[in-house]
Amino acid sequence: MEHNNIMFALITSGVLTLSLVLVTVLKYKFIAKKKCLLGRHVIVTQIIKLYIVYWSIIFSFFQVTGGSSGIGKCIALEAAKIGANVTIVARNENRLRSALEEIKGQCSYNDQKFNYLSVDLAGDYNMVKTTLNNAIDEMGPLCLFINCAGMAICGTLEDISSNDIMKMINTNLISTIQATKAIVNEMKQNGYGSIVITSSLASFCGIYGLSVYSATKFALRGFAEALSMETKNFGIKVTLALPPDTDTPGYANESKDKPLETLLISETANLFTPEEVGRQIFQDTLDGRFFSTVGFEGHMMTIFCAGMAPYTFYLELICQVFCAGILRLITVYYQFTFDKIIKKCKLDREHLKNNKT
Repeated sequence: MEHNNIMFALITSGVLTLSLVLVTVLKYKFIAKKKCLLGRHVIVTQIIKLYIVYWSIIFSFFQVTGGSSGIGKCIALEAAKIGANVTIVARNENRLRSALEEIKGQCSYNDQKFNYLSVDLAGDYNMVKTTLNNAIDEMGPLCLFINCAGMAICGTLEDISSNDIMKMINTNLISTIQATKAIVNEMKQNGYGSIVITSSLASFCGIYGLSVYSATKFALRGFAEALSMETKNFGIKVTLALPPDTDTPGYANESKDKPLETLLISETANLFTPEEVGRQIFQDTLDGRFFSTVGFEGHMMTIFCAGMAPYTFYLELICQVFCAGILRLITVYYQFTFDKIIKKCKLDREHLKNNKT
């Protein structure tokens, strides 16, 4: 009995020691990767427009972020803290100035450079390319490109106008492709760097009220996978960021006007802070991961929906191979829950209509 206790104690001590060593190694490995951005150029772009469309009534809420607020600004702050030269990009010049002052306050060294660019990434490509190239000439070779442009329009397909459909396609897809096209050749010639394509968990599953939005986010996933193939032999890594619902400045206003079905479905998942999401994207990018997400739902979807996505860690691959079948059952449960919510909303609406007549 005493012998067994000694063996158990030795094994436990060995496991704890190994875990401590592993955590320490990973910690210093991440610190080393952070240091590689010292004095390097980081560009953070993001433009978010939130339109809520429902029952033939259009509500609109504009939130210019990226460089200027939300997840994009949190990433820029993280980059500034470790000594990177930071350029932020959006369209609202006043918010850009305000955000840049906050980012400057996080600088680690007196000789760090900071800049902002006011440009429509979905507009004229030559203007986008010229603006970004001028920033690279001024701030130094580009090491990290965080591409976060996006627009969400909530509402069923029949309630969204053709103009709004094109706005989402241009902002979510065209702006990301144009901005990346403008800088990718320069990064290839340098032979190093990372590109982040910020999509959404909606790139893995379609959600009621987000049909066109989901389509653009699915497209961004395909873009990121193909871009990874095109650039990996040039020393460039691509990260597909998949943020969940995030408590950005406009989230509360957005939730007020969402279709009820969309609102109830989104309430089944956790809400994260932009700081949590921004730090995770930044860390996963420096670690060279293809997928970056936060929370159980996000990790579950990256495992179950891996498909032909590149794997970056063997442990990640093992989880995808052996856990996908079990996680499929969980996703079926989620689908059942969502369908139940949608059906109940439909019946409640019909019941209310009948009572009025």
